[in-house]
Amino acid sequence: MSSYKIAILAGDGIGPEITAEAIKILKLVEARNDVQFELMPAPFGASAYFEHGHPYPDASKAICDAADAILKGPIGLSHEASKGIPVDLQPERGALLPMRRRYNTYANIRPVSLPKGLAHFSPLKPEIIGEGIDIIMVRELVGGLYFGAKEMGVNDAGLRYVNESLEYDENQIRQILHEAFKLADRRAKRLHNIHKSNVLKSSVLWNEIVDEVAPEYPEVEVIHMLVDAAATHLCLNPGQFDVMVMENMFGDILSDQGGGILGSLGLMPSACLGPDKAYYEPSHGSAPDIAGKNIANPYSMIGSVAMMLEYSFGMYAEARNIWEAMQGVFNEGYSTADLSKPGAGVKMIDTVAFGDRVVEKLSAMPRVA
Repeated sequence: MSSYKIAILAGDGIGPEITAEAIKILKLVEARNDVQFELMPAPFGASAYFEHGHPYPDASKAICDAADAILKGPIGLSHEASKGIPVDLQPERGALLPMRRRYNTYANIRPVSLPKGLAHFSPLKPEIIGEGIDIIMVRELVGGLYFGAKEMGVNDAGLRYVNESLEYDENQIRQILHEAFKLADRRAKRLHNIHKSNVLKSSVLWNEIVDEVAPEYPEVEVIHMLVDAAATHLCLNPGQFDVMVMENMFGDILSDQGGGILGSLGLMPSACLGPDKAYYEPSHGSAPDIAGKNIANPYSMIGSVAMMLEYSFGMYAEARNIWEAMQGVFNEGYSTADLSKPGAGVKMIDTVAFGDRVVEKLSAMPRVA
């Protein structure tokens, strides 16, 4: 029997609610397979700051260090509530970025997937969606503007200023490109390289490395596209994209736009992969305005479990079963209030009921040999 340790970081806002539904799936996967999961809860985010004085306490770091993979819920508070935490200890700066550095989780994999049967969630017209949307966005996650030197102050003229540096070296660029090329090679053999080389020198270097890496994947077609053009084409013709690769800030923005064309970031799980460890999380925020109302859809959190089974534990068939189970719940006409409005022609259920229906569907599937 295989045995894995999983750090469970429930996070803030709706995090604990949707994490509870993900844990139901993990327990069912245990029952259906020759595998054992040791679940190790750890405080992380704003709630950890208020309870322990730090958003990423040393005890949580030790639990994550010992884990084979990390399942992380959304973190953060409302703008006003965040003012109660020192700037450098707010969850993103004080917990999330340090965790990325600690495990060098340089590859962020975000599927933007909407089967034709779920097209009603999208704000795009049916003729634009066509047979559905199936894109993987590959975002470099530990370099660029977010991780460069930062300075704030007052200059000699008495004006407040800020200076933030965008930094990449060729090895950082090369390692994320290899991840993207390998994905493209397994899929449609088409890779969109997203850049801004008409303005940014960082993109000039990025594109030079693309040209150096590309010959190692001779069957993959590389299509270069400026980031602003990519934003437009995602709305006008998303079907042209299969795998997209981009630097950190471009990926942050375009992957959220990907959630927009699906109809919600609640439909976007993600994997953050490093050389030795990975963490898995929903792409959306902690939604403090609906926390505790039992209306948040757990799709992205359960989908993050599916990605963990695939990328960290090699359980490919069971991962596919989880995707099918979740989509099967939607296909039967069920949804939650955060994704659908009353009168939208769906049967409205709550967070727990959605998780229960996924469990029911997965339970009915043949056990994986």
